Amino acid sequence: MGKQYEGTIERIDGCRWRIPKSHKDGMLVDGVVYASDTLMRQIRTDFSLEQVANVACLPGIVRHSLAMPDIHYGYGFCIGGVAATDPAAGGVISPGGVGYDINCGVRLIRSNLMEADVKPRLKTLIDRLFATVPCGVGQCGQVVFDRRELKTLMRVGSRFVVERGFGFAADVDATEGGGCLSGADPDLVSDRAIERGLRQCGTLGSGNHFLEVQVVQELFDQRAARVMGLERGGVCVMIHSGSRGLGYQVCEDYLRELRDTPRKYGIELPDRQLVCAPVHSKEGQRYLGAMRAAANFAWCNRQIMTHLARQAFEHVFQLRPPQLGMTLVYDVAHNIAKMEPYAVDGGERSLCVHRKGATRAFPPGHADIPAKYRDIGQPVLIPGDMGRNSWVLVGQPGAMANTFGSSCHGAGRVMSRTAAVRSAKGRCIRQELADRGVIARARGRRGLDVELPDAFKVVNDVVMVVDAAGISKRVCQMRPIGVIKG
Repeated sequence: MGKQYEGTIERIDGCRWRIPKSHKDGMLVDGVVYASDTLMRQIRTDFSLEQVANVACLPGIVRHSLAMPDIHYGYGFCIGGVAATDPAAGGVISPGGVGYDINCGVRLIRSNLMEADVKPRLKTLIDRLFATVPCGVGQCGQVVFDRRELKTLMRVGSRFVVERGFGFAADVDATEGGGCLSGADPDLVSDRAIERGLRQCGTLGSGNHFLEVQVVQELFDQRAARVMGLERGGVCVMIHSGSRGLGYQVCEDYLRELRDTPRKYGIELPDRQLVCAPVHSKEGQRYLGAMRAAANFAWCNRQIMTHLARQAFEHVFQLRPPQLGMTLVYDVAHNIAKMEPYAVDGGERSLCVHRKGATRAFPPGHADIPAKYRDIGQPVLIPGDMGRNSWVLVGQPGAMANTFGSSCHGAGRVMSRTAAVRSAKGRCIRQELADRGVIARARGRRGLDVELPDAFKVVNDVVMVVDAAGISKRVCQMRPIGVIKG
């Protein structure tokens, strides 16, 4: 996953480390990494810390180049990277700070079912979900849109598919930003990207994407859990997916289109993967318009899969929606860039916040989170791995003060996909998961091998850092009992 980092890194406190801007020429701000001693030993083994330093060279960057404790090597930005740029000071937008899977994200659906209700029919349920929710490379969805509909979907977001019967109005309210980034311009999305998206809305995809049936294992904040409708032993569904081939193509198109833009604006970059454009430039606005359209597609994708998952539950348990109580707790975006206001140098500025493998974590009282969560903070959903556990947290004031309203987004890889497949050789990951009480389904052996639990940091270690740092607070721990993957 890259060579070991050998540069300067200084401890700030029990949760933070600094890469001083003296580390390399061109750094405009320090790098700040959130990690424990144990995690830092892992983090040092790849090139991701150097990527934090590289991001600190971006024009208009504010305060710090940040990395969450799930940091690992990515394209341009590390995964787990956060950076805010000030457009008024020449701040840039970088597709590498969003990633190829635009608005890859996670949503959690709670239910009225308890583990004891589900266990006797768990295998039937997982098989039904696997048959109902399309997953795997190249899989097409049950729901097909024509080009005109797809462009409307990319402009309107979740509300478009909900109004067509794929969910409820409450789902839109429980989705970050109401499931829509304003300013989306589908006309800036290439024909090739649209072609790839025509039959992929409502599909899981492959790689680290999953649909998981989980049980609430332990409560750490009973009040917050009660507001979210979560109780110990309750069964939930977590869905992790993004914008599929459409978003990938948008990223690829604009990396190509912006290739010569830094030279045009006199921007020197330490890594060509950080290709960028001033936010206020024509080039920057074109990318933002297309990126927002792909983000809206991703929200619709997860919304349709929510509808399909509900149908599978209804079929297996022969219960109607009010009896099942499968309500959306929340949906968070991971790979996205958004314009958000923050206090900088005594005044409020609208900043372009890049979150690359990082989750928004707004605190109690923030106007941009649903009213029902305003007293507890925005739900923060942190998936772990197939064999261990995931977490639900809530945003805290420290996130607004220190990380541009951001938290970690998962466990974070410690093993490349190639190394994971090599590690799985001679093993049966499906059986290993079954031995842990997890029923797993995938299109092929590789789907489980590349995501085997050993390939990830221990998510509990990651979550303890953001909790201790006052970025997001633990609410409950979730245990997997069934998973489907591509």
